[in-house]
Amino acid sequence: MYLSGTGLWRYALDGTRHLTLPGLHSFYVLESFAYIQTDDILIPLIPYFKGFMLDSGAFTFMQQQKQKSVAVDFDAYLDKYIAFINTYHIDQFFELDIDNLVGYEKVKQYRRILEKRTGKQCIPVWHRNRGKDEFLRLCDEYSYVALGGIVSKEIRLTEHRFFPWFIREAHKRDAKIHGLGYTHLKGLRKYHFDSVDSLSWTSGNRFGHVYRFNGRTLEKINKPEGFRVRTRETAIQNFTEWVKFSQYAERNL
Repeated sequence: MYLSGTGLWRYALDGTRHLTLPGLHSFYVLESFAYIQTDDILIPLIPYFKGFMLDSGAFTFMQQQKQKSVAVDFDAYLDKYIAFINTYHIDQFFELDIDNLVGYEKVKQYRRILEKRTGKQCIPVWHRNRGKDEFLRLCDEYSYVALGGIVSKEIRLTEHRFFPWFIREAHKRDAKIHGLGYTHLKGLRKYHFDSVDSLSWTSGNRFGHVYRFNGRTLEKINKPEGFRVRTRETAIQNFTEWVKFSQYAERNL
């Protein structure tokens, strides 16, 4: 399980035991390129995490540019993405899966440029518009694939029952499969992705609750009426408990 959430990194990492190298090596991190700043606390820590995945953040970038009424230049964005990957030696990174914005043919063109200029395979992100055959082809050609559209409800909750097919077909072809944004706690016991990522540990700061790992799963404890959320303490508590759960999930789920 890869944990994400740039907004709370400074609270969750600064001053905690996780800032030591052994602590950093105990968990996995996924971050979006759209949120990473050049002076981000995350960058010097990347080599020390147990594993690191970089999402392109292209869709987020597009939304940010729209808010500023600035034209979206994905070619320039791709250049910056490639430069970051090469500068910081990122091994696991996702393609620009913006099919709904530029069409799949353009996505494939961006994928070819990304791989040629980094000298590495990216992680393609399958969306339902690509069709079943394209998923199988990607699994034949790539060692790691991702299933997209879960968070956006492109894949509806009633369709999660098809996850075993995707997982089985990927494994038949010796490909690992990542469930993007999938951390349904009960679902993780049913659907055995090779990896998933979660922003859920940050929800306590937004909605006023803390998590506690009970040895098998996470329990949510709501904020008592009339109390305020202590941002730093809540972030550290929830990050620590989600790390415990991620370690349990890696061993047992």
